[in-house]
Amino acid sequence: MALTGTFERTMDDKLRLAIPRQMREGFRDGESEELYLAPGNEGCLSLYSLQGFEAFAAKMASVSTGRVQVRNFLRLYYSQAERVQVDKQSRIRIPERLAKMADLQHDVVLIGVHDHVEIWDKGRWESFLAQNASQFDALTTEALDLTSPFGGTNLSGGAG
Repeated sequence: MALTGTFERTMDDKLRLAIPRQMREGFRDGESEELYLAPGNEGCLSLYSLQGFEAFAAKMASVSTGRVQVRNFLRLYYSQAERVQVDKQSRIRIPERLAKMADLQHDVVLIGVHDHVEIWDKGRWESFLAQNASQFDALTTEALDLTSPFGGTNLSGGAG
């Protein structure tokens, strides 16, 4: 099930954040109440189900560690990634170092991004939208262009 939607939430003083029901349901890995929280891009955090994180880890395991950029990414990513528990109130506690890394304040936005959820500081998300929303059509064309190194999606279902 693809994770979708935008949800505004507040983080309490103990850095606890309620996960919306629709997103919790999208994360269902049996009855597990554990998720993985990791650094994301553009200053957000990424939240994965256990299966989603393992799928990402499998993809990363196939990348050659012969290049220093790959090794540095793996070090930075995995040293910051952390397993978090969903409590009885459907909240997770964001580790202080990750909250600081993403500059999370009191008001945050959770967005579904296919296989994970991104957690953004509300002000940073609004800035991202202001800078990028007008480019949606161009980004769509780029993402779906089979000849582009960025794209590669073939919507007809055939091999690309």
